[in-house]
Amino acid sequence: MPKIVVVMGVAGSGKTTVGMMVADAMHCAFLEGDSLHSAANVEKMSHGIPLTDADRAPWLAAIHSRLLDAYRHRQSMVVGCSALKQSYRTVLADGIPITWVYLKGSPALIRSRLQHRTGHYMKADMLASQLEALEEPSDALIVDISHSPGAIVEQILAELRGPTHADIAGSTDRRKGDA
Repeated sequence: MPKIVVVMGVAGSGKTTVGMMVADAMHCAFLEGDSLHSAANVEKMSHGIPLTDADRAPWLAAIHSRLLDAYRHRQSMVVGCSALKQSYRTVLADGIPITWVYLKGSPALIRSRLQHRTGHYMKADMLASQLEALEEPSDALIVDISHSPGAIVEQILAELRGPTHADIAGSTDRRKGDA
């Protein structure tokens, strides 16, 4: 069965790195959500101007269209997208079962990553507006980004595979032992 996975979080959390690695492991396409921003949006962000919901609406619609196309063609896909607000996630998930992966980390770690990143329009001074807009998801796999990308990907893949027979047997045994 195909899986649609959205790796979300603020800028600098590792969405592209982790998302590409997960897609590679799943042998499916990776979509960098930022690649669908309009030139006007990129221009605003490169000048430190936060996007409004109106700015984001066509971008979210474009990502949703790609997700829906993959889902209808029964193709797995991994997308890297900030998806900061629940309303954005609602737009993205319309008619699509999505597995949300939230890359969560301390503001200090993320700011450090942004300060050392080159060649990207999203600068460290935009982090505050992203953290302010962030509505943490309640229905996502939450992954601590202080771990290595490889460890993060292994955690995500284990969750996507679900419990193995041994995991189920082990949890049953533990419950019996606790009784």
